Formats: sequence, structure tokens, C-alpha cells
Amino acid sequence: MTDILIITHTDYCTPGHLAKVLDDAQLSFTELRADLNQLEGYDLDRPKAVAIMGGPMSVNDPLPWLQTEINALQHFIKRDIPLLGHCLGGQLLAKALGAQISKMAYTESGWQPLDIVTGAEQNPWLAHLPDNFSIFQWHGDTFALPDGAQRLLSSRWCPNQGFAWGDKILALQGHPEMTAELVSQWLHDWSHLLDASQPSQQSLESMLNKLDDKVEALNQVAEGFYRHWLSLASGLNASELDVRSNDLN
Repeated sequence: MTDILIITHTDYCTPGHLAKVLDDAQLSFTELRADLNQLEGYDLDRPKAVAIMGGPMSVNDPLPWLQTEINALQHFIKRDIPLLGHCLGGQLLAKALGAQISKMAYTESGWQPLDIVTGAEQNPWLAHLPDNFSIFQWHGDTFALPDGAQRLLSSRWCPNQGFAWGDKILALQGHPEMTAELVSQWLHDWSHLLDASQPSQQSLESMLNKLDDKVEALNQVAEGFYRHWLSLASGLNASELDVRSNDLN
């Protein structure tokens, strides 16, 4: 086991760029598949930072392992360690904090521009963000805001794109972890699920146009989130944190 835990839910929603950030910073991590019941028996008091990735299922699906994961997240919340949720992971954090997850009337997909919510500009999770930025999206559910949460980000199609709860939890509706390989894989394997006639969904051509440039910009957005997430984790080896800081700045 390691001090950094990444929870995944399927083989094609990987840690993506997050794994590269940690590898480059020489920070080892443990990856567990919640859907394969790998959280069973895991020492929930071990990790000092937890990231929760995406998945195709709904938080509201009647899957026993989802409740196991929500219980684990509630334990992490009580421990007051940094938690970072990506898409399904963000929804799971919202659920663990008592908020409702609901189905939208449409699917939001593609490179969607996000806005910083008025009043959230000074939140430290957002300190690195440029005035204009996009995050890759693919979701049909959305989270409500838990009691005590601060809404941070919104988009045209989904007003709740991100929230902070306390000083150590960030839940995102989008996918900042995407790499060019992941985007290409998803669009190759799952494009039949999309409908470009819906205004909330980009066409395949638009999603793939200048993909490397879009991913490079996304990597910068993601790395800011990941830097702050790591900075909140106490007890990580100081020399490792120095390497991380040099590599990501």
C-alpha cells in the first residue's frame, strides 16, 4: 500500500494524466477497482490523499459496491484528507456528502468551456486557472451541491461543474485527467452513444480537431488541481514533494 490512493471503476476510465503527474514527481500510488470489490479489506486509515476517477455507471444504480465506496468516502471525509473527484468520482463525493444525483435531459460531451462562478475567484483550487479554459466532458448525470459546499465552476449545459467542500475536497463534473490516447479510445469505442444533433454534444470532428493542443491546455488545468491536492496532504515525503514542485511548475 502507498500513501496515495486512486479509485477507479472500469478499465477505460484510467487515472490518465494524473498517473503521469505522480510518476514524474516520483510519488507512488495504489490504484484500486471499486467495481471489482478491491476496497474490501483495504485499510481506509492508510491513504493521505485520495482521487476518485470516472465510470459509465450512475451513482444511483443498485450496485452493492457503490455503497461500499460511498461508505469509504465518508470515512475519508471524517479523516479530513484531500479528496479529488473526477466526473463519477465527483458525483460519488456529492452523494457521500448527502447531495442528490439526478439525470439530465441531455448528455454533455466534448470540449466544453467552463466559467468560474462569481464569488469563487479567490478559492485556492482555482488559483491556476486562465480566464478561458475547457474541460473534456461526457456525462448524463449531475450532482446537486451538498450542504456547506461552495460552487466553483459552471458550463452552459451544467450549472454545477465543480464544488469545494471544506478546504480539502474538490468535486469536478468533467474529466481533467484526459490524455490524447484516452480521448481517442473513448471516441473510437463509444461514439455510437453520442448524438451530435444535440447542441450539448460536440461532433467527433470538433472533439478531435487539434486534439494535441487541446490536451496540452487541459494538462495545465489538471496539473493545477493536482498540485493543490497534493499540497494539502500531510506526511508525504518532503523530498518527493520538492521533486513534484520542480516538475510541475
